[in-house]
Amino acid sequence: MLSHEIADCCKALKISQNMVENSQKVTADSHQEYLLKLLKLEIEHREKTRQNRLIKNAGFYTMKSLEVFKFDEVTVPASINIDYLRKCEFIKDKSNLVFYGNVGTGKTHLATAIGIEACKLGKSVKFFRTAALVNKLSEAKKAKELSGFIKQIMKNDLLIFDEWGYIPLDRDGSQLLFEIISECYERKSIIITTNIEFSRWTNVLYDEQMTGALIDRLLHHCHLLIFNGESERMKNSLIRQG
Repeated sequence: MLSHEIADCCKALKISQNMVENSQKVTADSHQEYLLKLLKLEIEHREKTRQNRLIKNAGFYTMKSLEVFKFDEVTVPASINIDYLRKCEFIKDKSNLVFYGNVGTGKTHLATAIGIEACKLGKSVKFFRTAALVNKLSEAKKAKELSGFIKQIMKNDLLIFDEWGYIPLDRDGSQLLFEIISECYERKSIIITTNIEFSRWTNVLYDEQMTGALIDRLLHHCHLLIFNGESERMKNSLIRQG
């Protein structure tokens, strides 16, 4: 069968078997046009596969879309706009984003949605709940694998630290987190979601001097978005009760 021979050629050339299916669907007026259409479909398939792999490897807890997110109750700084976020231009600028506001106001939704958009643009993203990241760093340090773990983290273009400050950290945890922020400074982009104002970060990060140094690095190239609304989860709960 001709299709089997095509499949064998695809395997030898490390081309996806998607090419076999498309070879039977594509129509064209010339051999060159046929080949061009087939190659373009293969490129599209590879790009989609890469996007899906990046999204899977990012470790998002849920999938969220930017299209359904409402910016009505979010104060976006005058220095940027929604299109800037959608196109993930802050990654190119090596800038950071801090999302500050009450619990349930959409910070994680927006952070996840932007992270997914970054993956679609071919960027490597890693999503962490901050406390879970600190635990992983501590475990890596105990296993004498900290250097390797940090190198893996630093291979990403964007790091998302969700629920920053929800759980106070001890000195070791704070130092490990500070090390990550320092490594990222002017090299990688970070998104932080938090309901803790900057003046209270000392209560979370244990050490006042280290907290000041961390905030200084984080905010040097940073855009602060303020989420003014009330908890969507609370509103939906009240609606159900009503």
